[in-house]
Amino acid sequence: MAISRSRLDKLLSDKLNIKRKDVRLLLAQKRVFVDGSLALDIDLIVDSFSLITVDGDIVQANQAKYVMLHKPVGVVSATKDELHKTVIDLLDVPYKSSLHIAGRLDLNSSGLLLLTNDSRWSERLSKPDSKVAKSYQVTLANKLTEDMIPAFLNGMYFEFENITTKPAKLEVLSDYVAKVELVEGKYHQIKRMFGRFRNPVVKLHRQSIGNLQLDVTLKPGESRELHPVEVQSIF
Repeated sequence: MAISRSRLDKLLSDKLNIKRKDVRLLLAQKRVFVDGSLALDIDLIVDSFSLITVDGDIVQANQAKYVMLHKPVGVVSATKDELHKTVIDLLDVPYKSSLHIAGRLDLNSSGLLLLTNDSRWSERLSKPDSKVAKSYQVTLANKLTEDMIPAFLNGMYFEFENITTKPAKLEVLSDYVAKVELVEGKYHQIKRMFGRFRNPVVKLHRQSIGNLQLDVTLKPGESRELHPVEVQSIF
């Protein structure tokens, strides 16, 4: 759900199908509450998540939703797809059609995926200025070498887009497994960076976004809502 903002009098006029002068009367009679507080100002700016009541009856009660999903391999990060099962198909919540994806994973990648109806939150999450780090466990076809570490840290130039990647942290966990942490998400970035060393990625699993770790109790395909503290902990 994209967050729309409008004046209170316009919203009530549209919702209740009454004239704006009648809205002014409702406010003057102290019959309107916004987020639990008495509303008296017709110029008050409200958004699609503002709780609005008139005479105690709910006029609008949309709630921001934030969902963590353990995305399996073979499921596409999309709301609709004619060929593959989508991450939306995996959800069992009545509001799933209102959700959008905050940071995709490709078809053959797995791990932490976030979905929300709060566009301001997802936009903040994706902005480079937010510098939200994403952590991945990567399994490679060939042995890792120490010279990869400074190459990731210094950034790599991709001629096709004419860009240099931001510094990424590479930690060698074993001969074939590494942890990669980066603050951006260019197209197939991790696979292309290892491709510079002719080392194909066999598995790519996202473990965390910011301070939010994938819940270890979630099996592939399972999901749960984020706790309020988790929503803010990412940044």
